[in-house]
Amino acid sequence: MIATKAYAAQSKTTPLTPFDFSRRAPGAHDVQIEILYCGVCHSDIHQVRDEWGGSIYPMVPGHEIVGRITKVGDHVKNFKVGDLAGVGCFVDSCRVCPNCLSGEEQYCDNGMVGTYNGREKDGTPTYGGYSTQIVVDEKYTLKISDKLPLHAVAPLLCAGITTYSPLKHVGVKKGQRVGVLGLGGLGHMAVKFAVSFGAEVTMLSSSISKEADAKKLGAHHFALTSDAETMKKLNNHFDVILNTVSAPHEYATYLDLLRTNGTMIVVGVPPKPSEVPAFNLIMKRRSIIGSLIGGIRETQEMLDYCAEHNIVSEVEVINIQQINEAYERMLKNDVRYRFVIDIASLK
Repeated sequence: MIATKAYAAQSKTTPLTPFDFSRRAPGAHDVQIEILYCGVCHSDIHQVRDEWGGSIYPMVPGHEIVGRITKVGDHVKNFKVGDLAGVGCFVDSCRVCPNCLSGEEQYCDNGMVGTYNGREKDGTPTYGGYSTQIVVDEKYTLKISDKLPLHAVAPLLCAGITTYSPLKHVGVKKGQRVGVLGLGGLGHMAVKFAVSFGAEVTMLSSSISKEADAKKLGAHHFALTSDAETMKKLNNHFDVILNTVSAPHEYATYLDLLRTNGTMIVVGVPPKPSEVPAFNLIMKRRSIIGSLIGGIRETQEMLDYCAEHNIVSEVEVINIQQINEAYERMLKNDVRYRFVIDIASLK
């Protein structure tokens, strides 16, 4: 067993505090990774506070993990000691269902094994990246390029793939009009990817203060969603809208902005269901779809694409001792645009 330092929540009402536990020793197909940075995802808050139900305590959050391999199992083929490596939102899946076999393990019919707040196949709870090291099967480990700043790569393992995957799925390409609804951890990555794919990108935001940042990130246009006249002009305008908003909002308002055959992709998770009036869909043959993250193959594709095109997240690096303050700031939207923990502060 491997002694590991971490920060954990002991219950849904307590702050994260120091926590020591043991990782398993690497098996024949495992790699052991010294964690260097871990991104902080809004879903960490939801799960720490049991807002989605079923939380397992003590909980060590974190699924945007980058670090360096310190040990490999005897049968590991694709990694060696010293390699940079990453771990995203899951560390295993059933491996035999149609989705797993097609490289979409995130939709595993039998349930993927979450990097944290999940259970290994033997029932052992999984602990995430707010920790000094992790042991993962090489099949669920990602290669990280040394071309990019490592701290800014970490959020690509969730915020990056969550936006890259659906934009690729619907075939966003040069000349299309893409609206990105909400400028946060997900939205800022959506802008970067859509622009890099050649689309004409409009940031849709309720906050006029986001306009300068949206343009800096590459958005060609900015639209204030509270301005009725602006929204009216955008009716039937977009081929694709990527909806990253997790606050309550009306889907119908944004469906009307889609052209015939347009698609709204939902990646945000509002606390209550949103109504979808049938006429907003059928009158223009519009679609609304959801998307989760990506499989291992597509996540590696995304990481390689980012290395080639110099795409990283905009981050604020913090020490682990600031994590509870960071959670409160996230709830106030006081981060541009992702917190990343320097795990050296834990050691």
